[in-house]
Amino acid sequence: MSSLTMRRATADDSRRLSRLVRKSAAYRGDYASMVDGYVVGGSYIEHHPVFAAVDEHDRVLGFYALLLDEAELDLAFVADEAQGRGIGRLLMEHMTAQARAAGLTSVRVVAHPPAEEFYLRTGARRTGTVEPAGRIHWARPELRFDVA
Repeated sequence: MSSLTMRRATADDSRRLSRLVRKSAAYRGDYASMVDGYVVGGSYIEHHPVFAAVDEHDRVLGFYALLLDEAELDLAFVADEAQGRGIGRLLMEHMTAQARAAGLTSVRVVAHPPAEEFYLRTGARRTGTVEPAGRIHWARPELRFDVA
């Protein structure tokens, strides 16, 4: 694997992060409507802790967004071509360290159903199910990372 660096994302990363979300193979088929036209906006990036895993060429291979006020992992994506290389695990380890440093005791995750196993493998525990609502027509697993 190439050299990876975790860095705070900036508003200048908005287009790259948005493209990573919209191109995610995990959101094809029935889930495609969730990311169609999705934008990770510059103001969102500036307001929340958003961290990117980048290679030596500053290519974004994955990122996450942590909502401190809600103690919730809002976004977590790894580029399709970079999956299976430990980047997701690195993102979750970094996220839990950031949450702990911010004084959180746990972080909630409402997961995309195909991602549930990933979160369980990286230390989350299942706490329930979020029923369909609004434009989301499927139940989603609710998980929690204990970080204290």
